[in-house]
Amino acid sequence: MKNKLSAVLAATLALTMSLPTGAMASSSSQTTVVASQELASQELKKIAAEKATLLTKSYETTSVQYALIDNGKVILSGQTGKNDIEGKQPLTKDTLYGIGSVSKMYVTAAVMKLVDEGKVDLDAPVIHYVPDFKMKDERYKSITPRMLLNHSSGLQGSTFSNSFLFKDNDTYAHDNLLRQLSNQHLKADPGAFSVYCNDGFTLAEIMVEKVSGMSFTEFIHQRFTKPLKLNHTITPLDKWEDDKRAGLYNPMYQGQLPTESVNVIGTGGISSTAEDLVRFSQIFMGQGKGILSDKAVKAMEQEEYKKGMWPGDGDNIINYGLGWDSVKLYPFSEYGIKGLAKGGDTGLQHASLVVLPEQKMAVAVLSSGGSSIINQLMANELLLAALKEKGTIKDIKPNKSFGKPIKAKMPQDVAKKAGYYGNSFSQFKIEITKTGELILPSNPQEKYVYTANGSFINENGTAKLNFVTEKNGRTYMKESTYSSLPGLGQAVVTQYVAEKLEENVLSKETAAAWAKREGVKFYLLNEKFSSMQYFAPMMQINGKEGMEGYWESIKITGPNTAMHQLQIPVVGGRDTTEARFYTEGGDEYMEMSGFLYVSESNVKPLDASQSSKVTLQANGNAKWFTIPQAAAGKTMTVALPENSAFAVYNEEGVCVNFTVVSGNNKVKLPKNGTVVFAGAPNSEFALTLN
Repeated sequence: MKNKLSAVLAATLALTMSLPTGAMASSSSQTTVVASQELASQELKKIAAEKATLLTKSYETTSVQYALIDNGKVILSGQTGKNDIEGKQPLTKDTLYGIGSVSKMYVTAAVMKLVDEGKVDLDAPVIHYVPDFKMKDERYKSITPRMLLNHSSGLQGSTFSNSFLFKDNDTYAHDNLLRQLSNQHLKADPGAFSVYCNDGFTLAEIMVEKVSGMSFTEFIHQRFTKPLKLNHTITPLDKWEDDKRAGLYNPMYQGQLPTESVNVIGTGGISSTAEDLVRFSQIFMGQGKGILSDKAVKAMEQEEYKKGMWPGDGDNIINYGLGWDSVKLYPFSEYGIKGLAKGGDTGLQHASLVVLPEQKMAVAVLSSGGSSIINQLMANELLLAALKEKGTIKDIKPNKSFGKPIKAKMPQDVAKKAGYYGNSFSQFKIEITKTGELILPSNPQEKYVYTANGSFINENGTAKLNFVTEKNGRTYMKESTYSSLPGLGQAVVTQYVAEKLEENVLSKETAAAWAKREGVKFYLLNEKFSSMQYFAPMMQINGKEGMEGYWESIKITGPNTAMHQLQIPVVGGRDTTEARFYTEGGDEYMEMSGFLYVSESNVKPLDASQSSKVTLQANGNAKWFTIPQAAAGKTMTVALPENSAFAVYNEEGVCVNFTVVSGNNKVKLPKNGTVVFAGAPNSEFALTLN
C-alpha cells in the first residue's frame, strides 16, 4: 500500500487531479518582506523565515508566501524562494497564487450570504434552486445545500473534464457539470456520511448564480472582495497579467510552466495572496464589517461531520464543518483553542488557511510546489509561536505517539479481518499472522503488532490500526497516525482508510470481456488541446493483481461496466467513478467521470514518410498514434493550426514534449513512443520527418 501521508493525505484537503504535484526545489534567491514591522517581534519574523526556507529546501516547494493577521492587523508578511526562471520578477506580497480548494470558503460564504438574505434554506432540496439538476439516481432529489457544503451529498466526487487548462479560461467544466451529473448515480444516500467531494462545490457555485442572478465571479467581488478591499483576489474570468503570478514548475518538465487556469471556480479556481486570504478570514472571526451574520459564521464551524458515519472523534486535521476541512483542528484542540482550517491543492499550486476565531488570529501559507498539508503545518507553527509570545499558551507541547507497542495475545477471530481492502485510490491485501502481526504490503513492508487494547500498532508507535464493522454491515480498517515532519510538527489523521472488499464472482461472459482488456492502455480523447491532463493522459486496465472481480478497487459489474461501490467517509472513498466501455466503428472506447478514452488496440502507427497530414474528426476528439520503428529517432516538425497542440511520450508514457508548454513544434521521436494531436474539430496538422 502506498505511504499514506503521500497517497491519502495528498488528496485529503484538496482539489486534486491525476497530475504529479511535486515541484523542483530550488536554492535560488529569497526575499522576505515584513509588513507593519513594528508589530511583529524579531523572533516571530525569524521563525517565519526559517520555516519558509525549510519548505523550499526540504519539501519540494519552489516558492512560499505567508501572512499572519492578529485582531485586524497583518503583523507578518513574507515570501521566499524562486519565482520566474529568468529571475526578472521578484516575489512580492502581491504575487498571485492559485489557492485551490481554499476557494471553497468563498462559495460557502456566498451560500451563507444568501441564507442571511433569506434566499436560500440550507435544508431545502437543491432542486428548488437549480431545477435543471437531475441524476440517474432518484435520491438526488434529497440533496440539500448543507450536504453540498459538508461533503455528505453522496455525489461521486470530481468531474474535471477540461477543468485544468494552461492559459485558458474556458468555462466548459462549469457549463457542463449538470449534463455530466445527469449521467451519474450517487455513491450513498444523501446525508449518510461526509467524504470529500469537489462536485458539490461547483454545484453550489451554480446555485449561487441561479439564486443571485449574477455570475459567481461578479457575486464574490460585489459581496466580499470589494467591501473587504481584497484587491489581489481574482478568478479565471477576471483580467490579470501573467507576470503578477507565481512561477510554476513540475519535475516532469525542466522549464517554467505556463499559467495554470482552474475553471471550476468555486471548487478551486480562485487566485489570491496570503495577505488577502487572512483579511478575508476576518469574516470568520466576527470582524467582517457585517458581511456575514454571526449566526452564519457559527453555523459554518459546527461539527457537521458527526451527522453521519464517522470513525470516532480522535485527534484529527479532518473534521468537516460547512466548507471547512476542520472545525476542531489538531494541535490547537490540545490547548482548548478552536481551530478552523481549509487546504487546497491544484496541479501545481497549494494553499492553507488556518483560523483561530476566538483569538482573532489567522495565518495563510501559499506555495508553488509542495502541498497544502505542508503549508498547514507551517501555519500551525507560526500561530503556536505567536500564541506563546502573547502568553496565551505556556509552552508548545511535544509531538504525540501511541508509544512503543507491547505485544499481547491475539484472539483467533481477529485473523478473519485479513483479506483484500480498497479505497478509491487502490486495493491491497492485509495479512494477519497467528502470532498477532499485521502486514501491509508497502515498500518496505510495514508491520504492526497486536496490543492489549485490541489495536495493531507499528514499531515506532506512530500509527494504529483497528477493524470496525459499521451499522451498514461493512468492515473498515480504521487508521490513526501521528506523522511527524522535521521542523513542522505533526500531521494527525483518524480515518477509515479502506473498506473490506466483498467477493465478486464474474460470469464467463464478463470474465472473458475483461480478460481481453487486461494490461491494455486507454488514451484520453476529449480534453481540450490546452489541458494539463496531457501530462498524464493514459490509463491501464490491471485486474490480475489483487482480488478477482475488481479493476483496482472498482467493482466489475458486467462485460462493459464497472463502478466503485465503496462507502468510506473522510477521504478514503472520495472521487469514486463509473466506467462504461462501448465499441463504435470497430474501436473500443471507455467513458469515466466525463473523460473519454480509446483502447490502444485501435491506435494506428504514425505515417513514417517524409511528409504527411493528420486531420482531426468533426467531433473534435484528439488523435493518437504509435511511433513505428521507421520513424523512431527522426525529428518531427509539425505545422500547427490555430488553437491546437501535440504531445509526444516515450516508451514509459512520460511526456517528452507538449507544445502548449514548450512552444516547440520540433521533436525527436522516441522508440516505441506515442504521439497525440489535439485541437478544434477538423484541424489539419502538416508533418515533416527528417
